[in-house]
Amino acid sequence: MSFDTVLARARAEGRSLLNEVEAKEILAEAGISATATTLATSAAEARKQADGMGYPVVLKVVSRDIAHKSDVGGVVLNLQDGNEVEAAYDAIISKAKAAVPGANVEGVSVQQMAKPGTEVIVGMTTDEQFGPVMMFGLGGIMVEVLKDVAFRLVPLTQRDADQMLTDIKAAPILDGVR
Repeated sequence: MSFDTVLARARAEGRSLLNEVEAKEILAEAGISATATTLATSAAEARKQADGMGYPVVLKVVSRDIAHKSDVGGVVLNLQDGNEVEAAYDAIISKAKAAVPGANVEGVSVQQMAKPGTEVIVGMTTDEQFGPVMMFGLGGIMVEVLKDVAFRLVPLTQRDADQMLTDIKAAPILDGVR
């Protein structure tokens, strides 16, 4: 799906955030590689997708109403076969709906398990004074706890991007400290 189509659909639905599947579609269109990710709306579909991409896989809840998936039991890592995938799908949907009653749960993302490494976050927003800005920092719970992020106006230059990597206090972690 094209960048414009993804953004138009999100805007039409009144959303200011893209889900992970949509974000990875845009990355792919821009030529940026990421783990293979698909959206499944049933346990059987999740199994079929996982079988097709190969194991191990990760399942994550997809919902515009749930920002922190792991807080609601919405992430299951390192699934090794179709039976585990189907059980995880059912558990994720059940836990998400129980944790956030009334949430619009679209399904789950099925993705290849990434190799061990450092999780980062990249985001964009529109600042009232400066306009579009990009954010970079350590991802996962680290961004919530440390709040160690760098911002730059877009479009970025190569120098801007390089500086964002070194501007965060956690830069030594990215360099493989120790």
